[in-house]
Amino acid sequence: MQEEVENRSVTLAITTAKLTGRVLKCAMYKFLSAQKKSRDSPTIPHGKQSVKDLAKQNQGLTNIEVTDKNIKSFEKIARKYGVDFAVKKDKTVLPPKYLVFFKGRDADAITSAFTEFTAKTMQKAERPSVLAQLRKFTELVKNTISDKVKHRDKEQSL
Repeated sequence: MQEEVENRSVTLAITTAKLTGRVLKCAMYKFLSAQKKSRDSPTIPHGKQSVKDLAKQNQGLTNIEVTDKNIKSFEKIARKYGVDFAVKKDKTVLPPKYLVFFKGRDADAITSAFTEFTAKTMQKAERPSVLAQLRKFTELVKNTISDKVKHRDKEQSL
């Protein structure tokens, strides 16, 4: 009998200036609603998570190898598509590979996320360097200024 009472007892800590029946009733109501909420629907993590948490969901895991160092931009796109994924770094290979694990049911979403990711990566690769463009334009400006000075001298002599 004593064990049954101990198993059902709850400690409730309240910080208040004056403990009244109304405050106690409100605190107990909040505690019971939180208990009911946690018992009814356990929270399922979404987005980036560990491989262990992803495997706990029993949805079947598949993975894709990524050799790109810029894995952070993939995370942004995966969040956009609502994909639950886990990234693991394989350090055994000299240039490290990244393994992206995801649920089996998210295969279509992950495919579209990877196509968008590769398109963005290729677009960044095609763009010329800003510093190279800046150097080119400074050379052009230097050449045009020297030509104007020579022409001004000739015009004044007339």
